[in-house]
Amino acid sequence: MAEEPTEPIADDLVEDVDAEKKEASRKDRPTGSVHFGDSDFDVEDEYGDATWGEVCSACCTHTPAEWGWLFVGIVGVALLLYFFLFGLDLLGNGAKVMSGCKAGELFGDDTNPIAGLMIGILATVLLQSSSTTTSIIVSLVGDEDGTIGVEQGIYMIMGANIGTSVTNTIVAMGQMGDGDQLERAFAGATVHDMFNFMSVAILLPLEVITHYLKHLTEAMVKNANPKDGEKWEGPVKKIVSPLGKRVIIVNKSVTKSIANGSKDCEDFYPMSCEGSPTYKSCGGKFGLIACDKEHNHCPAFFSETAEAKDDKVSGGVVFFIAIMILFTCLLGIVTILQKMLLGMSTRIIYKATDVNGYIAIAIGAGLTMLVQSSSITTSTLTPLVGMGALRLEQMFPLTLGANIGTTMTGIMASLVSDSIDSLQVALAHLFFNVTGIIIFYPIPFMRKLPLFAARRLGRATRVWRGFPLVYIGVMFVLIPLLMLGISAMFEEDTKGFTVLGSFIVILIGLALAYLVYWCMYQDGREKCYTCMTARERKRVAIKELPDDMEFLKARVAALTEHTGLSTEEEEDKD
Repeated sequence: MAEEPTEPIADDLVEDVDAEKKEASRKDRPTGSVHFGDSDFDVEDEYGDATWGEVCSACCTHTPAEWGWLFVGIVGVALLLYFFLFGLDLLGNGAKVMSGCKAGELFGDDTNPIAGLMIGILATVLLQSSSTTTSIIVSLVGDEDGTIGVEQGIYMIMGANIGTSVTNTIVAMGQMGDGDQLERAFAGATVHDMFNFMSVAILLPLEVITHYLKHLTEAMVKNANPKDGEKWEGPVKKIVSPLGKRVIIVNKSVTKSIANGSKDCEDFYPMSCEGSPTYKSCGGKFGLIACDKEHNHCPAFFSETAEAKDDKVSGGVVFFIAIMILFTCLLGIVTILQKMLLGMSTRIIYKATDVNGYIAIAIGAGLTMLVQSSSITTSTLTPLVGMGALRLEQMFPLTLGANIGTTMTGIMASLVSDSIDSLQVALAHLFFNVTGIIIFYPIPFMRKLPLFAARRLGRATRVWRGFPLVYIGVMFVLIPLLMLGISAMFEEDTKGFTVLGSFIVILIGLALAYLVYWCMYQDGREKCYTCMTARERKRVAIKELPDDMEFLKARVAALTEHTGLSTEEEEDKD
């Protein structure tokens, strides 16, 4: 008799536990609070503000078992982050080896501002590092032969500022498996693009008309006296580069020598090494892939019998391996962080990451100075935006700070070059970014422009998952190549090329005018939306076809069993 009441009580407890486990929506909670992992999770919604006491309580109040899992998660994230940075290092080195000769050929005699801008974009996309591009530009401006003028160097620096954002856009594509994450991650990556594009759209014409950056920096370096010094290497590179140097080492002198016209790519081959290949046995003379001078060893992809095409293939292989490492580590980091944040209220997370915008700019600049790469800073933050732990409004000032921090590499390179002109170009890079921030951040209305554009691009990935590939191909390859080609026609200074260039410009102008007319008055945007939606539906249908077939088979079998059709068929056969 005493045991009978315990059964309904136990059943109620089980039901309560099951109900708690099934809560996957804010609607299921009495308070309406939103937690990570909810089915209706949306970072754009406003959830109210938490107190710092709640933040401290959520972060510091755990059971011993929870502390143990947190420790394992933190160690796992740190380990994956190391290999993520290692992958970024390989990505840049592979791109430099694969495209170093072509990138060097882009730099040359003085060209018009548009050509200089496009050269900066293409060189940075090929080298996968604005720091490397700016260092080359600075060294060429400071060259005794005057390979590049100050004004031309400023235009190329503007292009490098745009090209650097392609890396974190590639990283955002690593979250293609989840539509919500891809939308947020792509918006977080392209807010950097939009700021750079908008800044160039305003400041490039202003510089062409007034030369304000040239005059401002010229006044600043009037009595400057840069001296030769040692190159500073950030602590993150010191941690990552030893492993990277075991795989591949870039001979940066190849790109610089080709850029200043002193050598061609083939002049670095064949190499001559005595005995086992080391830095000393090869005499310190290498092709695109070099050996480590400090430790006197050669990397895994070095071959003393290699030709230029062999080293380029090695660079391509390293680039592919780097992409695989990046996407694998990205998936691991996001998965672990989601497990750690699962069930935590978004009010707590957003309070903990809610930093004043100007302080966030300073944080972004400081981090980038440490890692000496804006790509590393923005690429590391992009997954956090994708998973919803960092809002787009918080990502924006951090990327602005990264733009400031990356200019320090050029300034340090100019100090090593012992040239007033190179220091002037490096300072122009700094003040270009500072001017852009002054235009687009302090005024709320202007601040919304890059944020709005980035959100629209993020939503485009929701319509069609292939949009990021098209965006990268068009914005960072096709348009720069087209503009550079048209500029080259006018630079030839012959009637034939001038007429051809003018004809192409007219055709492009007419095509753009028709595109605007088609979008605004012939339902072009709706047609484009319908086309991309149809492509995405087809992709999803093909992907889910096996599961749908299994589901239909199960339903047909259940229906057959329920209606007894199989029994009737057997009777008819008899």
